[in-house]
Amino acid sequence: MINIPKGTKDALPQDSHAFLALEKKAREVARVFNLNEIRTPTFEHTELFLRGVGDTTDIVGKEMYTFLDKGERSITLKPEGTAGVARAYIENGMDRNASLPVKMYYITPVFRYERPQSGRLREHHQFGVELYGSPEPQTDAEVVQIAKTLMDTVGIEETKLFINSIGCPECRKLYNEALRNFLADNIESMCKDCKERYVKNPLRILDCKEEHCKEINKGAPKITEYLCEECKNHFEGFKKALDEVGIEYTVNPNIVRGLDYYTRSVFEFVTEADKLTVCGGGRYDNLVSMLGGKPTPAVGFGMGLERLMMIAERAGADLGKPNAPKVYIANLSDEQSTLIRKVVYELRRQGVSAECDLMQRSLKAQMKYAGRIGAEYVVVIGEEEAKTGECELKEMATGDVKKIKIEKLIDELK
Repeated sequence: MINIPKGTKDALPQDSHAFLALEKKAREVARVFNLNEIRTPTFEHTELFLRGVGDTTDIVGKEMYTFLDKGERSITLKPEGTAGVARAYIENGMDRNASLPVKMYYITPVFRYERPQSGRLREHHQFGVELYGSPEPQTDAEVVQIAKTLMDTVGIEETKLFINSIGCPECRKLYNEALRNFLADNIESMCKDCKERYVKNPLRILDCKEEHCKEINKGAPKITEYLCEECKNHFEGFKKALDEVGIEYTVNPNIVRGLDYYTRSVFEFVTEADKLTVCGGGRYDNLVSMLGGKPTPAVGFGMGLERLMMIAERAGADLGKPNAPKVYIANLSDEQSTLIRKVVYELRRQGVSAECDLMQRSLKAQMKYAGRIGAEYVVVIGEEEAKTGECELKEMATGDVKKIKIEKLIDELK
C-alpha cells in the first residue's frame, strides 16, 4: 500500500464541490473588482525566491521544495504566488504595454515543507490578488476590500483585521538599529534563528514563533514610531481609506509578515476564536526592481483556500452539494439501450445533466440508485414506451408523474 505523503490531502468527489464553490466565489469577487486571472508555472528557478522572498525568511531557509533538474538547474516548487507574478510582469513587458494599474488574481497550489497546521498543508492552494502600478494608500485599502468582500460572500464573520506599517528601507534602518539595541542584552538566550536574524534582518525577529523569543519581543520599540514623514503619511492615508468605507481594523505594531519583499502597509485577517491567519498581505514597492524590472509600486495578498474552507464550514456557510443529474433514464431491457444512450447523449449535448444504467442493474436497483445520486427526475423507457414514443416523467421530490413524448423530453427538462 502506497500512502499519501505527509502534509497532503485528497479532495474526494463527494467533497470537491466545496473547493469549486469557494473558487467560484473568489472568481466572482475578482470580476466585481475588475481583476483578470494570471497563471504562472508551478515551479520556478530557485534564484527567483532567494532574491525576491529573502534568504533570511523561514520559507527560503526551511520550507522550500528545491531540487536539481536533469540539466543540473536548481528548481523550486513555488512556496508563494507573488514572486512568480512579479517575474511574469517583467518578462512579458507588462510594465511597458499594460494600462495601469494592472489588477490580477490567481488560484494556485503552493508548496511549503513545514509542520502541517490547522487548515494549512504542505501542499495547499491560495487565492491571491496583485495590483501593480499605483503607490496610493487607497490601493492598499482596495486590496483589503477584496479580501473582506470574499469573506463576507463566503459567510465568515469571525475574523479581525490587523494592520501595520513596516516603512521603507530608509526608515527601517533606524528601526533596525533601535531594535538591535533593545535586544542586545537578551539575544544570546534567544533561538538560533533569531541570532541569525539579529545580524541579517532584525525586523524578522518580531515574527518568531518561539515562546521565549515572543516574551522578549513584547517590550520592543514600535516601528510606527520610526516611520519617515512619507511612510507616516502613507499609513495615515491607508487608515483613512479603510475608515471611509467602514472597514474596522486594529493597529498591531508586531505584524511584519513572513516575506522580505514587504514595504509600508502590511495586514492580516485573523480568526477571533483560535487566532488563525486567514489572509495576509501588504505593499511591496521594491519587488519588481529587486527582480530586474523598473521601480513599480505594488500591493496584494494571499489567502489559503483550505483554511478558508475550514473556517467557512465551521461558520455554517453554504458551500453547495456534489453534482447531481437532472434526470435518470432507466432501462428495462437491452432492446431499448441504444435508444436510451442516444437520448442521454443528446440531453447532455443540450446542457441537461443526465444519467443511465452502466451496471446492468434491475429496474428496482436503478430506481434506488437514481435516488442515491439525487436525480431530480426519472424516466423509464421500456418496450411499450419505445413503441408509442411516449414515456413517464417522474419528479422525485413530489412523486408527480406525467406522460410526455420522448422527442419533447429535452425541451421539457430544459
